[in-house]
Amino acid sequence: MSRTVLRFDNIEKIQPLCPHFVECGGCAYQDIPYIEQLKVKEEYMKNLLMKNGFSVDVYEGIKPSPEAYGYKNKMEFSFGDYKKGGELTLGLHRKGRFMDILSTECCKIVDDDFNAIVKSTQEYFRKSRLPHYNRKTHNGYQRFLIVRKGKNTGEILINLVTTSQVEFDLTGYVEEIKRLRLRGTLTGILHTVDDSPSDAIKPEKIETLFGRDYIYEKIFDFMFKISPFSFFQTNTKGAEILYGKVREYAGDIKGKKILDLYCGTGTIGITLARDAKEVLGIELVDEAVQAARENARLNNIDNCQFFVGDTSEALSSIGMRPDIVIVDPPRPGIGAKTARDIIGLAPDVIVYVSCNPLSLMEDLKIWNNDYSIKRIINVDMFPHTSHIECVVLIEGK
Repeated sequence: MSRTVLRFDNIEKIQPLCPHFVECGGCAYQDIPYIEQLKVKEEYMKNLLMKNGFSVDVYEGIKPSPEAYGYKNKMEFSFGDYKKGGELTLGLHRKGRFMDILSTECCKIVDDDFNAIVKSTQEYFRKSRLPHYNRKTHNGYQRFLIVRKGKNTGEILINLVTTSQVEFDLTGYVEEIKRLRLRGTLTGILHTVDDSPSDAIKPEKIETLFGRDYIYEKIFDFMFKISPFSFFQTNTKGAEILYGKVREYAGDIKGKKILDLYCGTGTIGITLARDAKEVLGIELVDEAVQAARENARLNNIDNCQFFVGDTSEALSSIGMRPDIVIVDPPRPGIGAKTARDIIGLAPDVIVYVSCNPLSLMEDLKIWNNDYSIKRIINVDMFPHTSHIECVVLIEGK
């Protein structure tokens, strides 16, 4: 599947707010005024709809992120060096140089607490003289630092990821972090061991060094428990707009049965459940389903059921004729089989949440004979990047 490519021809560039922008691979468009970023994303979506045979009359434009800077509630930083054999750095990959890590102590898409934690962690491990993990040789100790912070709760969870190649007492590191004057509340510090050669973190052991191994975050008046590796939208304020649009597009849900596919930790289903008759969620990842069930209990929701299963296999045996189907798949989309299986359930309404407009177009074509697109809107969850989130209202013909 191709990636979204945005064009900013004939747009006057500005001085980027972030001092790391020129070298950092994290943001692509901080030198483009935010309003112009939104216009280009809108134009891209209109052209994509027309190219795939859909009317632009149903397109409602793009909703900006409430925060263009400091919007992320989670960030994964890598240990490495700026150049081979250089001083330890902790931050993000350099543009076009995956093996090189740029120290990002002043990142502008997170708030100041993230930067203070990164700076302190980098300084501590520079003094330790421990070897950082080398992606080519697979030798070394420090690998990643993951920081989460609840935008609406202020709770902070730090997760240091290392190999097991060095036995090192992290008590001093914990005390160093605890001494920081953070605006939020330090809720937990974790140590995860990962000896896998993959750059995707595969936790083999998780130890709680301080506090607890989760934070709470609030969406609307719902509280959600977020564990170290559970999925949660990384732009909390943007997620409130996104989920609000899902609720709006679903329409009158009073007394309705809702099927929530790719439900993750249950955020969408739970925010709809109080007004619905029943919500049934299906998700492939067992940890996410366990979190969804716990989040339902946390919010005193008793009409939600969440099950582990492959969506393409589970639809044939759910025993439910849903009035509304919510789909929020990963980037590849839902695919032909699942799309046809949803048609077989004959829901009145489908609300599709997509993080990839290209795969979205392919899925919509499969429904074209049986369903019509009534409304589509973008929500800009990731300012200064090419990523575009879509919400689509689809109704039976």
